[in-house]
Amino acid sequence: MQTRSRIASVVLAAVLAVGGLAACSSGSSAVTEVTTSTASEVLAKPGMSVIDVRTPAEFAQGHIQGAVNIDVEDPAFATNIGKLPKDKPYFVYCRTGNRSGVATAKMADLGFTQIYDLQGGITEWQNAGGAVVFN
Repeated sequence: MQTRSRIASVVLAAVLAVGGLAACSSGSSAVTEVTTSTASEVLAKPGMSVIDVRTPAEFAQGHIQGAVNIDVEDPAFATNIGKLPKDKPYFVYCRTGNRSGVATAKMADLGFTQIYDLQGGITEWQNAGGAVVFN
C-alpha cells in the first residue's frame, strides 16, 4: 500500500511540474527562450541559422556574425520568413527581446519547429561581451 501511495505522489508531482512549466512557457513548444549565458552553445548547434528581426538601419549598426536581416516590422515579414525551411533551427533576436518574441510567435504559427529566442536581444548580447560585426 505504501509503495502505491509513493507512486501516486511521484506521478502527481510530475504532472504538477509539467503543468507548471507549461504555464510559464511562451505558448509554443517550438520556441525556446535563450539567455546570453547559453547563446553560444545554441549558436554552435549544427545547421543553426541566425535571424535579426530589427530594421535594416539597426542591422547596419552591428549584428551577430552570420545573421540575416528579416525585419519583423515589414508588412511582408510573414511572406519573407515563410520562404525558409520550417524544420531547421533558427536563432532569432532583436534589440531588447520584444520584437523577437513577436517574430518567434509568428514563426511558430507558420509551422517552424526549432526556434531559439534570445532574451534581452543584442543589447544583452553585447553587455555580456558578445561580438557584433558591421557590413
